[in-house]
Amino acid sequence: MGKFISTVLVIGIIAAVLIFGGAFYIIDESEQVVITQFGKPVGEPITTPGLKIKKPFLETANYFDKRFLAWDGEPKQVSTRDKRFININTYARWRISDPLQYAKRLFDESKALTRLGSVLEGATQNAIANHDLIELVRSSNRDYVIDSVDNDQTQKEKAIIKSGRDELTKEILELAKESTNDLGIEILDFQFKRINYVPEVRKKVYERMISERKRIAEEFRSQGAGESARISGQKDRDLKEITSDAYRRSQEIKGKADAEAANIYAAAYNKDADFYRFMRTMEIYKETLDKETVLVLSTDGEFLKYLGSVE
Repeated sequence: MGKFISTVLVIGIIAAVLIFGGAFYIIDESEQVVITQFGKPVGEPITTPGLKIKKPFLETANYFDKRFLAWDGEPKQVSTRDKRFININTYARWRISDPLQYAKRLFDESKALTRLGSVLEGATQNAIANHDLIELVRSSNRDYVIDSVDNDQTQKEKAIIKSGRDELTKEILELAKESTNDLGIEILDFQFKRINYVPEVRKKVYERMISERKRIAEEFRSQGAGESARISGQKDRDLKEITSDAYRRSQEIKGKADAEAANIYAAAYNKDADFYRFMRTMEIYKETLDKETVLVLSTDGEFLKYLGSVE
């Protein structure tokens, strides 16, 4: 009985040492562990999930993330090969590819981000300094519409892309990978979030854009005024042609009417000349005589012939 109690007591002490001494630890799917003894890594990194065991009190389990991690750069001012000062904002995705080397060189994620930032920012500045701005914002020589002439940067002869933005990001990525090979980390992706002129240059660019748009607007207004003058002139010409044609046609109609009236008068005269003369004289009396008219006529005049015959 005493041996059994002793055995149970020994087992309990061992279990207590294992439990309270941190002999057991658990790794989930998103983690990997490097065991250190007195601050120095020992053994190979453990990347498989599950319940694991280590030496109690002597060894420490250091957990590192196995997932893709983000690095978000601060806005920086850089200069391109064609001396354009711009603000850039970048980001990258990375992971701990060699946890043992990572534990030896960096160990802490904040330290890793700082080192990663210095590497990526240096590679970005070097790459941008070797390329023109047009290669930073475009990826191909695909034709694009130019609605204005900007002698600084928008002429087609200056839009020849040798590398392009995609190639430039690959170049930065390769430069950064060369500098992080011994850190136990792998840079998976690098991209530009934003590219813009510095405020001083941006203001001048906006002013130039406004001036250019005003010039284009004036061109459209001038073209509109010219078209308006052309339409107005065409309208006046058409109006004169229509008026002239209408006057010509009215004179033709009047001429035909006068000729027809003369024919009627002639026919009437040929039928009864005395009656025709009488009717014409009556019309003349009607047209020339009124209450205020005073005529001095001789008694043998033709004009008084029919007046004198009235009894």
